[in-house]
Formats: sequence, structure tokens, C-alpha cells
Amino acid sequence: MLRLLRPLLISLLLIAPAAFADALYQVELIVFRQAEKPVNASQPSPEDWANGASAIAAENERGTALGGEAEKLAAKGYQVVLHKAWQQSVGGSSAPVRFSAGQEHDGHFPVEGVLALSQGRQLELKLQSWINQFNRDGFLTGSERVQAQRGVLPGQLIYLDHPSAGALIRITAL
Repeated sequence: MLRLLRPLLISLLLIAPAAFADALYQVELIVFRQAEKPVNASQPSPEDWANGASAIAAENERGTALGGEAEKLAAKGYQVVLHKAWQQSVGGSSAPVRFSAGQEHDGHFPVEGVLALSQGRQLELKLQSWINQFNRDGFLTGSERVQAQRGVLPGQLIYLDHPSAGALIRITAL
């Protein structure tokens, strides 16, 4: 009996690491807001907005492919405040990355956020993004926030909205 089980156990050991290996995805994110006027949000983004998330490494940044969608948003009166693409390794646990756009003021950026992906039975997305307003002295006075958590299908264009802001996200397997 042991002679029969040994090849099966060896096969399982060889296959198991591949099943638990991280998958590589390309993430493209567009954050936009209504162009007319910023919402006078009373609660600014928190001081620890990145919450320990890693920065997107320069070698992981990629060219964007959703330029047409960004143009459509602008044509409908929205202001695109961030458009980035990068590759990201995704495993069973959440691997958050932080993103930002614009010049830093006292630890905050005009656009900042954290995106986490994890792979369980399906690909899970968790996004928190803030579009910040600063006064003339560079102090943060308010933020518009887009927050979402949901399952996603690779390759699907995801639309997340908020009364004054939103995001488009596409996550593609590499």
C-alpha cells in the first residue's frame, strides 16, 4: 500500500507549490471627480492614510491603456485626477499598495489612496482613495473619499462611484 501512495504523495508535493504561488496582474486605475466644484467634505483623510502599504515600485509601473475611457469622462464633465497602471503580485493574503498624484503637502497628496488585492475563491479588491483639498498655506482642509470592497473578474472594467467622485479599475492577469 505504501508503494502505491508514495508516487501520489510525491505528485501532490510537486503540484502544491504551483497552487499556492502568487499570480501576477496588471492594475489600471483612474480616479475622477466632478469638475464643477469640489464637495466641501468636512473630514479630511487620516494622517496614516497609507496604513503601512508599500509604494508602487518604479519597475512595476506600466503604460496606461484606458485613455479612451479617461477622455470620455472628461467629455462628460469629469476631471481625471489620477491615471496609473502597474503590475502587482497577488496571493492568498491582501497585498496593499499605496498610490498618489500631485505634490505632497504635510504628508498628504492631492490624490492618495490604497488598493489591496487578494486571491481566494475569486479575486478580491479593496480600494480607499481620497481627493484632498488644501488651503493657501498647504494645510489639508477636506477630502472626497471613494471606498469599495468587492469581488472582481480579471479583465472586467469596474466602475465605482460616489456622489462627487469615482474610479474606474481594470485588473488583468499577466
